[in-house]
Amino acid sequence: MTIKLHCFGESGNSYKAALALEMSGLEWEPVFVDFFKGVTRSPEFRSDVNVMGEAPFLIDGDFKTSQSGAIQAYVTEKSGKFGGKTREENYDILRWVLWDNHKLSSMAGMTRFLMNFLPEEHRNADVIAFNQGRLKAAYDILNTHLEGLYWIVGDGFTNAYLSCFGYLYYRV
Repeated sequence: MTIKLHCFGESGNSYKAALALEMSGLEWEPVFVDFFKGVTRSPEFRSDVNVMGEAPFLIDGDFKTSQSGAIQAYVTEKSGKFGGKTREENYDILRWVLWDNHKLSSMAGMTRFLMNFLPEEHRNADVIAFNQGRLKAAYDILNTHLEGLYWIVGDGFTNAYLSCFGYLYYRV
């Protein structure tokens, strides 16, 4: 059975989930979600796909989940890829995925939306500047951690790297 990922290309979180699936070698296909036309906020999407009204959303047979970090964890469980070599590495990966979702991707995604997708007359320069300051602080934390390292955790490509990389792909 083919995994279905409800997603859209402008979303860094959809990108993270799609990249994990693509790199895992699992059989999957994207299902386009027209976010900018309000599909995720529709009663049909919330009742038929995701009660949280978000993308990405993964469906694999009877298994369903949202949130890019949860999707990445599922892909790791199913494929055996992107996890750590030890219990400590796995918790460090989880720590970085949670940090990314709260500090890096949340600020990058919101700032990118405010600057690029919100109609110009609704853009608030003070809010954008505040978010850019928080985003810079997150970049500083990641850059400091990476001094002398190539990978965020361990010696290979893990969900920590994949998660943090998701919004670095997009220009903010």
